[in-house]
Amino acid sequence: MMQTALMISAALSWAALLALGAICLALVRQVGILYERMMPAGALMIDKGPAVGSVAPMFELVDIAQRPVKVGGLSAKRRNTLVFFLSPTCPVCKKLLPLLPSIQAREGATDIVLASDGDIEEHAAFYRKTGLSRYPYVLSQELGLSYAIGKLPYAVLLDDEGKVRAKGLVNTREHLESLFEAKERGVASLQEFVHGKQDHGHEHTHEQDHAGQHA
Repeated sequence: MMQTALMISAALSWAALLALGAICLALVRQVGILYERMMPAGALMIDKGPAVGSVAPMFELVDIAQRPVKVGGLSAKRRNTLVFFLSPTCPVCKKLLPLLPSIQAREGATDIVLASDGDIEEHAAFYRKTGLSRYPYVLSQELGLSYAIGKLPYAVLLDDEGKVRAKGLVNTREHLESLFEAKERGVASLQEFVHGKQDHGHEHTHEQDHAGQHA
């Protein structure tokens, strides 16, 4: 009797373990689905200026500290360039600027260029106040026009070959990080990536329905 009881107890333990494993797998799947649904919104890409994947125009400029700055073109050090368009009167710009050092540290192999246009005295005072003298700050109306900048803050990510890899309006840290995420995934924006997966899912469902009708 004792041996039978032990066998029954072992069988029940294995059944409970298998049930727990199935529950864990189901939870992992649900977490994955939830993660996709809660995926941070990417920067809002505006279809103006150089297209994603195209070679960006190259500018050889001098920043407000009289340092030479090249924006675009082949990077001799094989580094990306994040061009951050801003204004001293833009409150969201002021909120995002302190995040740039940590984003640069996280992404690595990325140079950051601050860009704007207007009165140099106003920008110089703002530049000193931000404490971001490690980053070049260029004033160039031509640079802004080449990317058709209409609203701020706006960011453009160039790769080491001078090609546009991602761009868009950036209002949060997640928006800035989404530019690098889009580059890694090989898409123009995270919206394109998410919509592409959704469209693929819809096509798969339609194929299943079609197959079910012929079954």
